[in-house]
Amino acid sequence: MRDDNEIEPQGGNDAVREPITGVRAARLNEIKSHILDNLRQHGLSIHAVANRHGISVSYVRQLFAAESTTFSEFVLQQRLAAADAMLRDPHFAERSVTAIAFEAGFGDIAHFNRIYRRRFGKKPSDARVTPRKD
Repeated sequence: MRDDNEIEPQGGNDAVREPITGVRAARLNEIKSHILDNLRQHGLSIHAVANRHGISVSYVRQLFAAESTTFSEFVLQQRLAAADAMLRDPHFAERSVTAIAFEAGFGDIAHFNRIYRRRFGKKPSDARVTPRKD
């Protein structure tokens, strides 16, 4: 029987991870929810999240590793998704790309532009909706 705090062995590319379940799944869901609630905070860090939940940074890393990702990658993907949604939302059409990037939690517009282009294959400004003229 495996302890919930035990690290699973790292295998090659053909290693199959068991889905995270039980207490570990609940803890990870709690952490993800906390991240989503605080996504716009530029200072969001793995250390702050671990401290908030009373667990170690290494345990947070283990939880994300069980889903083949990292804390940083999860935060980045969620911020990119939030920024992309705002860029395409007509309600945000009057906001600048910079304002949207900061609203999504990015602290550096150049970094945001590079990461956005890498993820979506286009500049953030190309994803903008055109405001309707009635």
